[in-house]
Amino acid sequence: MVQEQLMPRGIREASVLAAMAKVPREEFVPADSRTASYEDGPLPIGYGQTISQPYIVAFMTEQLRPKPSDRLLEVGTGSGYQAAILAELVADVYTIEIIEPLAKNAEATLQRLGYKNVHVKVGDGYSGWPEHAPFDAIIVTCAPDKVPQPLTDQLKEGGRMIIPVGDRFAQELYLLEKKNGQLKESVTLPVRFVPMAGEGTKQK
Repeated sequence: MVQEQLMPRGIREASVLAAMAKVPREEFVPADSRTASYEDGPLPIGYGQTISQPYIVAFMTEQLRPKPSDRLLEVGTGSGYQAAILAELVADVYTIEIIEPLAKNAEATLQRLGYKNVHVKVGDGYSGWPEHAPFDAIIVTCAPDKVPQPLTDQLKEGGRMIIPVGDRFAQELYLLEKKNGQLKESVTLPVRFVPMAGEGTKQK
């Protein structure tokens, strides 16, 4: 996966490549999909949700420029795979999932694999996790139709957020940097993520 999918497509950061090589992706996919764990594509994980393709996980992680001292917020835990990758790179990962069975499964998998620095919460990620804000970085793995204001507010000055924005069929992956209280945004990739659910979104 690392040699054939990630490096040829421009993933260069050694720490990100090492995390992608270390975390056992097959532990985060349903048993009937395990033979496809390392293929270059997303996989269903139940409840209408997916685990993102390895390249997207690596790309989003690299764009955040994670540092060992960082405290990071993830919106959309899903299988827990992205959280595990991040847990290899930062001090603490706070991750929120609106679908309770997914959150519980992810938490159990992460605990079984020994990730003590991932904190899982069942809830509406649109509102972020204000008790633990501000965050050095925020990663969103479901697509709202606009960047949620609560997440902007919870991003530390100088912090970076990566988030897919758009409707169900057309989304862009935005990288946002907070400078002097303002967001500087750039578009990185066209993507397709599951829509964000919960308050403040169209998919209530």
